[in-house]
Amino acid sequence: MTNTDVLTFTQGRIGRIRLNRPKAIHALTHDMCSAMIAALLEWRENPAIEAVLIDHAEGRGFCAGGDVVMLGKSGASDGALARDFFHEEYRLNHLLFTYMKPVVAFMDGITMGGGVGISQPAKCRVATENTRFAMPETTIGLFPDVGGGWYLSRLPGRVGQFLALTGARLDGAECLRLGLATHYLPAAALDDVKAAIGDDPQRIDEILRDASAPAPEARIDANLEQIDRLFASDDYEEILAALEADESKWAQKELATLRTKSPQACKVSLRLLYDGAGVQDFAHEMRQEYAVAARVVQRNDFAEGVRALLIDKDNAPRWSPATPEGVSEHMIDQIFAPMPEGEEWTPLAL
Repeated sequence: MTNTDVLTFTQGRIGRIRLNRPKAIHALTHDMCSAMIAALLEWRENPAIEAVLIDHAEGRGFCAGGDVVMLGKSGASDGALARDFFHEEYRLNHLLFTYMKPVVAFMDGITMGGGVGISQPAKCRVATENTRFAMPETTIGLFPDVGGGWYLSRLPGRVGQFLALTGARLDGAECLRLGLATHYLPAAALDDVKAAIGDDPQRIDEILRDASAPAPEARIDANLEQIDRLFASDDYEEILAALEADESKWAQKELATLRTKSPQACKVSLRLLYDGAGVQDFAHEMRQEYAVAARVVQRNDFAEGVRALLIDKDNAPRWSPATPEGVSEHMIDQIFAPMPEGEEWTPLAL
């Protein structure tokens, strides 16, 4: 294939998708999403292909997200390229979610944003000692998309809300503990595991089970009670008030973290998880997230977040509204309104 940023090939009875953009920590582009969709559709109809593996080539991460700088530039103009990207990326997410053949994703290294979107739909999600999982979108005025409203809202207790708001990073053991990963393997074992699956894809579960190692203690266990108690509300101001009233070092650290995030993005994220918890159809979730993304990408906070973090790198975003109180329910309702007829997100024909 011509797009060398993602390599798609077959190995025996499996299809292989290998992200190959190491200088960008394999961040996804529109063309990469299109190439993955084309391969998955071809393998779906090929009886000789029994399973699919998704991993990355060289570098320290599985996938750091999407092409955020492009999204920022597009959002600052007419938003058309951003909408095209989200439409294609979400089609890929949905295709993986509904794929009938087993998919194994190797979350070895940084797995954030778009990397979450292509790993969470997989039947088997492999974490290692290198895994660093996060949905840090509120830092740049965005929200945990690519199915975040579905996946995060289904985590134990209030962990999903905590992760969505703070962008906290999880290691591999924590991913296993929370169900974000299904297996924990030493990174040194991955090549042999991939080869074994290629030789006999009918034994995926057995191969992964035999290669699994005991995970270290999940650090997040020590904070679950505080997370459930202090992040209990779906009202952002109430969460801030709970943290302010708690004098523990942990609460004050998380409060300081939230003070750096976009108030609009935090309220959008809470609404997304609240709604997503009741959604029973993943296509519906993707349709809603597309409407939200299409609007948020053209609002001030996204452009300002990209500027502060990735362009000027002054880490001093000027959010507007600057306070949670300034983000009205009407503003959030407008962001979540359905797209106009003919502009909605649509899944691939299955």
